Amino acid sequence: MATIFTKIIEGDIPGTFVWRDDRCVAFMSINPLRPGHTLVVPIEEIDHWLDCPTDLRDHLMDVSQTIGQAISKVHSPEKVGMMIAGLEVPHMHIHLVPIDGVRDLDFANAAVSVERGALEEEAASLRYVLKAMNAPGVAD
Repeated sequence: MATIFTKIIEGDIPGTFVWRDDRCVAFMSINPLRPGHTLVVPIEEIDHWLDCPTDLRDHLMDVSQTIGQAISKVHSPEKVGMMIAGLEVPHMHIHLVPIDGVRDLDFANAAVSVERGALEEEAASLRYVLKAMNAPGVAD
């Protein structure tokens, strides 16, 4: 059975994308820890990051770094945190979150809901910066 992330990737469920290439996508979290919280997700359904092939892992890290640089430019946080938890959805995904302290990575602080318009604004800001960086996978 397809995961919720596969349903988002395939367009069966709405997603607010900032990146799409032949191996992965990135979209805004619907329960963000902070504005700018982005998920980088391989198209292939891989449950545990330990099972991720090396070449795909390296690609996901490259994409995460590029998107992290855009998040940093848009939000000017102290750092952009990265986390792979994988407990809530059995489909590997990387959380990228603008942070000013470790408390900003606490899922107890996640937004319960966010207006679609706010997610679209965040995504548009990130896509704008990614385009300015000449990033190859900016979503349309």
